[in-house]
Parts: sequence; C-alpha cells; structure tokens
Amino acid sequence: MPFVLLATEKPVKVLLVDGFSNHNWQLNTALIRQILEPSGLFEVTVSTAPATSDSPGWEEWQPDFQAYDVVLQTCNDINGGPKWPLAVQQEFEAYIRGGGSVFIYHSANNAFADWEAYSKIIGIGWRKAHQGTALAIANSGNVIRIPPGEGRGTGHGPRVDALITRLGDHPIHRGLPRKWKTPDMEIYYYPRGPAKDTEVLSYAYDVQTAMNWPVEWVVKYGDGVAYSATFGHVWHDDDQPERMRCAAVQTLMVRALYWLATKKDDLPVPTDFPTENAMSLRPEFKKTSTSSR
Repeated sequence: MPFVLLATEKPVKVLLVDGFSNHNWQLNTALIRQILEPSGLFEVTVSTAPATSDSPGWEEWQPDFQAYDVVLQTCNDINGGPKWPLAVQQEFEAYIRGGGSVFIYHSANNAFADWEAYSKIIGIGWRKAHQGTALAIANSGNVIRIPPGEGRGTGHGPRVDALITRLGDHPIHRGLPRKWKTPDMEIYYYPRGPAKDTEVLSYAYDVQTAMNWPVEWVVKYGDGVAYSATFGHVWHDDDQPERMRCAAVQTLMVRALYWLATKKDDLPVPTDFPTENAMSLRPEFKKTSTSSR
C-alpha cells in the first residue's frame, strides 16, 4: 500500500545507477522500480552507464549526483566491466563526502576494488583475502575483526532460506523484530575492506564457515553515509525471484532509502513483515521486457 506524504513533503529523488554487472541488471532495475515507485515516497531516475569504456557516450556520461537526495548504486565490474570515468568517480566521492547518501545494492559491493575511495565508502565488500579486514559477528553480538590475509577471500555458498538477526537499534530497523526469515539468500562470508566507521546492522549464519556474517551495514564517509545490503540477488535465469518478493527485503529497501535521504524513521512496520519462524512473500511482479530473457 502506498504511504501518504504530507502536503509539505516532496518525494525523495533517487538516482539509480546501472549499466553493467555480472547479474541481470536490466531485470534488477525493473524490479527495484516496482518496489519503490508504488510506495509513493520516491521519484526514481535511472542513469545507465555505457557498457564499455569504448561505447558511444562513455566520455559524456556524467550523472549529476548533487541533484538527488540519494543514489542507488548497482554497477559491478567484477567480470571485467569498465571503471567509471575519473570525473564520475571524483564527483561521486565529493557527493558522499559532502553529505550525500548512497545505497550500495547487493553486487555493487563487489565493484571497483582498485578504487580506494569506493572501498572506504562501502567499508567492506567482495575482496580477496589480502584486500582488507573482514568483519564477522560472534553469537554474543560482538563484531570480530579478521586481519588481512587471515581466513578466506569473500565468497558465498549455495543460496539458503536465511534467518536474519539484527544488531542494535538503528533507525532503519525501528519497530522490526529482532529476527526474521528471508528466502533463497546468498550469505557473503569474509567481506573485506578498510572496515572503518562501519556499523553492522544485521547478520546471518553461514553453514560452510560455521560463522555469522554481515547482511546490512552503514558507513560514515566524510559528512555522508553509505548503506550496504547483500539482499537482492537477481540472476540471468530469474523471472519472479522469491528473494525479491520477500516482504522484509522490500520493506528494508524502502526504509533504508527513505532514512538515507531524510534521516527520518517514521515509516510504519508492514503487517506482512516476516517472523523468526515464517517467511512472507508478496505478489509476483508485473512482467517486463526483461523478464522473459
């Protein structure tokens, strides 16, 4: 059900950046829009980066980050995609450092390992074993710091129906249960990076490593903030992925973007939010031109 904005409020202006990924980024963008736009809280603009650095329009592609309340970043160069042009990198850094906000969506935390500022902005991400400190969570809730070179590089096992446990009382999670179930999820183990000014918001247990690993976290970068979540895997053979129909995943996407842009935590908890014992799926998405690919 759409939320009701006050007469004095304007929709949050979201810039969704896509264009290349080892995931099905076209379908991913379509599904994200179907989650956000019906809420009535957001005005979504998509900026699609050219697929390669020699594609037409590459040099001219330069999103105006400053014109938006929050950026939703989905690009991922892990399989040899292009780096953003230097001018775009510099503008992105300046936007966050100056007080802007970014939602690092799923595999976007796999991206740009050679871009030092990006690694600082995301805190931890998909990196090799020597590329930074990994964060794990003890059963007590304490965060464990694993030094570079100790343990593995980042990876994940088979997708599982995961039990998510939240830490602390971050405004994004206001009123939510301490634990809930979500379907068919990739749990990233040994996420690594500078891991500075990084607050873990929730975690899940990975059977392969017999350890708890972050699912959501926020990072302070200058005067800005980044929120990362490993929810949201959309693969090339997906059509109606249950992991995207999860009421918790959809709720957290809305809440995180709203909080990043406004710092408000006044959204209600939906009645269909899952529990520790039961998952909750919302209706199937409308078919798009990318759904049958």
